[in-house]
Amino acid sequence: MERRPYAGGVMQIKAADDRTVDVRALEELASSSDLPAPTRQRIEGEIRSIRAGVVGERDAAYEIEFYFGTSRNYVTIHDLRLEHEGRVAQIDHLIINRVLQVWVCESKHFVDSVSINPQGEWTRSYRGREYGVPSPIEQNKKHIAVLEEVFKSDAVSLPRRIFTMRPELLSLVLVSNNAVIKRPRTKVEGLDTVIKAERLKTGIFDTWDDRVRTMVQRLVKTETIERIALDLVALHRPIAFDWTAKFGLTHESGNTPPPPLPAPAVATTQRGNRDDPSGKPCDRCGGSTTFAEVAYCRYNAKVFNGRRYCRPCQAIVLGAS
Repeated sequence: MERRPYAGGVMQIKAADDRTVDVRALEELASSSDLPAPTRQRIEGEIRSIRAGVVGERDAAYEIEFYFGTSRNYVTIHDLRLEHEGRVAQIDHLIINRVLQVWVCESKHFVDSVSINPQGEWTRSYRGREYGVPSPIEQNKKHIAVLEEVFKSDAVSLPRRIFTMRPELLSLVLVSNNAVIKRPRTKVEGLDTVIKAERLKTGIFDTWDDRVRTMVQRLVKTETIERIALDLVALHRPIAFDWTAKFGLTHESGNTPPPPLPAPAVATTQRGNRDDPSGKPCDRCGGSTTFAEVAYCRYNAKVFNGRRYCRPCQAIVLGAS
C-alpha cells in the first residue's frame, strides 16, 4: 500500500475501551433476588471499582489530550492491554514523543487522600477509614518490563539509523487532581514520578525544547511514532470477564454470559489505520490480510510457525493447536 505523508490530524491513536457492558452485567447479577448478601456486596464493590477506574482514566486522558492531542510531537494511546510470553501489562496511558520517549502512565482516582510511608507502601483514605492499596509505582515497573520485551520483539516497527533505535521507557503515576497526596519526609524510590494529572504539562510538555536540544540525534518523524503506536494497538488484547463464574454463580440461574471482546478503538489518521489491507495473502486460504492481522502473526511467530493468517484462519489454526 502506498504510504502517504502525515498531514496533521488526530494524534490519539486509541481511546479507552468501553466498560459499560461490564457494569451492566454486574448490575444484573446484583439485582438477582436469591443472591447471598456477601456476594451482592462483593459485586457492588466491583462496580464501584470499575467506575472509579473509569473516572480516573477519563480525567487523566482529558489532561493528556488537552496538551498533547493536537501536537505533531506526540501520539497517545489509552487503555492498552498487552500479552507477552505469559505476562500481561494493562497500561492506562502511553505518550510517545519524537525523541522516542515512551511515558507509561498509571492513573489512580482517589476521592480523599493517599499516603505513602517510608517503605513505599500506599494507603488511601475514604470516609474516615484507611485501606491498603497496591503501589502503582511497582505496578508500572511490571508494565514497563513487559513493554520493553515487546519492543525487543519484531512486533513493533522501530526506526533504524545504522542500528535499531530503542525507545526510552519512563514511568508516571497520575493521581486525581482533587486528591491529597501525603508524602514521607524520607526519599522513596520512584516517588518523584507520582504527580497530579494537572501537572502533566509542567512535567513533560514544557521540557520538550530542552530535551530536543540534547537529543536531536534521536529526533524522528511524526509518521514514525504514529506507526509505532499503530503497531502497539494491533497487539491490544482486551479481556472479557465471566463475572458469573468469578462470583461463584452459574449461567443456568439466568445470569448473563460474558460479553464478547470489544474491538480496540483506533483513531483514523491521514494514513488510514491497522485495518487497511496489507497486500499480503493469507498462507492458509489465500485471502487478503490486514496490517493488524500480519502484525499479530509476526508477534506470535512461534505459535503460527512464522506463517501469516487472516483472523478466521488464525482461529482455525489456534483451535487445531
